[in-house]
Amino acid sequence: MRDRWLADGTHMQFGVLANAWKETVRDAMADIGANLAAAKVEVRRGIIRRTNDPAERKRMFTALKADRWAEDPFLARQMRKHWKRGRNRTHDQIVVRADQHHTVVDGRGRLWLAVPGLERRRMVRSPLSTTVAPTGTLRLILRGGRVEVHYQIDASQLRSSQRPCGEATVGVDKGYTEALTDSDGVHHGCGLGELLAGESDRLKERNRRRAKLRSIASSAALRGDHAKAHRIKVNNLGTVKRDRQAARHRARVRTEIFTAVHRVVDKAATVVAEDLTKSFAGRKTLGKNLNRRLAAWTKGVTAEALTNVSERRGSALVHVNAAYTSQTCHRCGRLGRRSGDRFHCTWCGVVWQADVNAAINILQRAGDPDIALHTPHHTVRQILQDRTDRHRARLPVQDSSPATPAERRANHPNRSAMSN
Repeated sequence: MRDRWLADGTHMQFGVLANAWKETVRDAMADIGANLAAAKVEVRRGIIRRTNDPAERKRMFTALKADRWAEDPFLARQMRKHWKRGRNRTHDQIVVRADQHHTVVDGRGRLWLAVPGLERRRMVRSPLSTTVAPTGTLRLILRGGRVEVHYQIDASQLRSSQRPCGEATVGVDKGYTEALTDSDGVHHGCGLGELLAGESDRLKERNRRRAKLRSIASSAALRGDHAKAHRIKVNNLGTVKRDRQAARHRARVRTEIFTAVHRVVDKAATVVAEDLTKSFAGRKTLGKNLNRRLAAWTKGVTAEALTNVSERRGSALVHVNAAYTSQTCHRCGRLGRRSGDRFHCTWCGVVWQADVNAAINILQRAGDPDIALHTPHHTVRQILQDRTDRHRARLPVQDSSPATPAERRANHPNRSAMSN
């Protein structure tokens, strides 16, 4: 694409130097390649689910790797399904090579960044709000009248990376009201639920008001009062303040989640967690308010934080299959009933805290020889039911004679005492 633009003169209409637009094109093509690679991961999972024949799997994997997936009808359908068209929401950006910029310090100690401008041998200088000079390849974004400078840093040099990890092995379960709950019964990131719920309610009210103003502007335009419609659009339906509030909310959520993950790694040399990159499909029909709040559930940020923090601080992250970990009693292994933050085990007669019970199950799942990471959920359920049947088969024959109150208490422990 770059060579073709150079040959037919398309690059002349860009109005920037060759190094700048070439780096930007290379960056865009890298994003497209990453999007394609992510789609291929989902297609590989579909191949595994489709057939158990090793030869057929090898044929499909080879065609997918060699980008000959259009020749196979199944692979073509899967790629059309998972290779979504990318959308770029960041405009007015450009990539500057490491040898195309430099920094200078003025007499007052302020740091300035100099990058190539539209004219040859003339640099454009911008003051920076930091005393640390950016290095390497830069991404410059013009947003809201300010220039954002994005660059890479060495994660090992961060102060948080110098903190040692713990020595225990801990299982964690993601949550909505809190970021993580570990197998020791400790909740981390307890302010996440309030952040998400408050932002969801604020967006609901703001969007209601914006919809009303948009309706008024449309009515005014239909009446021919285009001046009123323009005033409403300019003064009341802007996006600068909205984007600034959204960025501030994302930053607060990331801070809450990363702080929670750091607290888990403080005591864990091995963190056992479920694979948060998978999609979860629920069977229950939920209300609009709950659907809107769950749509803002940032499990992707939690997965990123677990991977990032564990790598930087030397803790091992182990992913396990989390199927039915929230619906199984960690003590007897039988399926129970979950209601809100409580898990009811009808066999043990115990009410557990649901997230703690799930975290313990996730920790135990790491050493399970029968349930692998990609075992289908229906197979996991069958395995759990078979274990329950084998456990029941080893029970002694029940006596039909009436039991004394002491024997009934011995066979069925007090629920509140066991819960405590």
